[in-house]
Amino acid sequence: QLLFVESGGGLEQPGGSLRLSCAASGFRLEYYAIAWFRQAPGKEREPVSCMDSDVSLNYADSVKGRATISRDLAKNTAYLQMNNLKPEDTAVYYCAADRHCAYYGRHNWSPPYGSWGQGTQVTVSS
Repeated sequence: QLLFVESGGGLEQPGGSLRLSCAASGFRLEYYAIAWFRQAPGKEREPVSCMDSDVSLNYADSVKGRATISRDLAKNTAYLQMNNLKPEDTAVYYCAADRHCAYYGRHNWSPPYGSWGQGTQVTVSS
């Protein structure tokens, strides 16, 4: 089982910033491609960003220039820095692990080694 505990979400004004954390257990981050997903109310879960040993990329055009994924291997923790937050960023954010970033863009991707964590709620509102 690959387990995740997401944290760092909260309520922010439009234009604000948040840094989300994903503490991983049951595996070492350096052996996997780590991604962040989000799910807004009434919508499907969608990939936001991913990084592995070769690439760091954003999947959603709406977050380009505003989202930065990173990891601290010593802490076995991944992060998502979100800047210039917009109301449409409101969602529950989840982290995930797979072999390569290319896999996350596939239709109806689901965790291959375990299950989704509880996620962390991000709310952007005035």
